[in-house]
Amino acid sequence: MIPKQIKIVDKSKLNIKWNDGTESSISLKYLRDECPCATCKGETVLLKTYRPAQKNLTGNSYFIKEIKQIGVYAVQITWKDGHNTGIYSWEYLQTLANDEVSGITHNYGTLL
Repeated sequence: MIPKQIKIVDKSKLNIKWNDGTESSISLKYLRDECPCATCKGETVLLKTYRPAQKNLTGNSYFIKEIKQIGVYAVQITWKDGHNTGIYSWEYLQTLANDEVSGITHNYGTLL
């Protein structure tokens, strides 16, 4: 699926309207806490695993400054605290929307 519209609602949620007519909603807190970048989630390179330090997020960490589309597959979010290395694919956004309701967190590293 591909989003037709991505919109911030009430400064607390990201609302996505998909091209199949469905809608998803993700809280900005959950979206930031589940940032997929190596700085936030860690990574594994040549069998060596990097585990990030504990994040010290403040109030500005949960507000979006800018959303840019990356190609035809994702968005890059710049948060008000300056963090901008997370690339959220359409598939990952769908997963987050479904998993937030279930209370699932994604604590896996990126394989390179």
